[in-house]
Amino acid sequence: MNARTVPLPGGDDELPFVDEHHVVVSAPALVVWRALLAHFTRPDLSGARALASVLAAEPRRASGAALDDGATLPGFVVARAVPGRLLRLSGRHRFSRYAWVFTLAVRSGATTLTARTNAEFPGLHGSVYRGLVISSGAHRAFVTRMLRAVRRAAERETGG
Repeated sequence: MNARTVPLPGGDDELPFVDEHHVVVSAPALVVWRALLAHFTRPDLSGARALASVLAAEPRRASGAALDDGATLPGFVVARAVPGRLLRLSGRHRFSRYAWVFTLAVRSGATTLTARTNAEFPGLHGSVYRGLVISSGAHRAFVTRMLRAVRRAAERETGG
């Protein structure tokens, strides 16, 4: 992790780099995409809605067709969606402005799913929030768990 500012795939916005995590999935990219879609649209998102409300996130609710450009999820706007290749989510709340970018790359019959986070945490409250969420390792644990869940779902679909 470092504080460099780098361009984000799928958009011209620039935010400081936070972290990046990868998982190799024994499934085609479109199957991984469907598993990612299912993860973000599962019915048990009440915790995400509650957190978005507490943090005064924009947007706070889901709207539009799931993972289509311009659709929303609690705390995120789908800034760019290219099925089987790229999902760029962006959002903001009282302590941060952020982007979460998922890329899918086919390699040797498998798909590498990468989740990259870029964010800024302005002011004292933003610094405290960064410490609680990023520096504590909570974000890393959450993203790793999510990527593994997507991998399990995709591999289950293909019998892998």
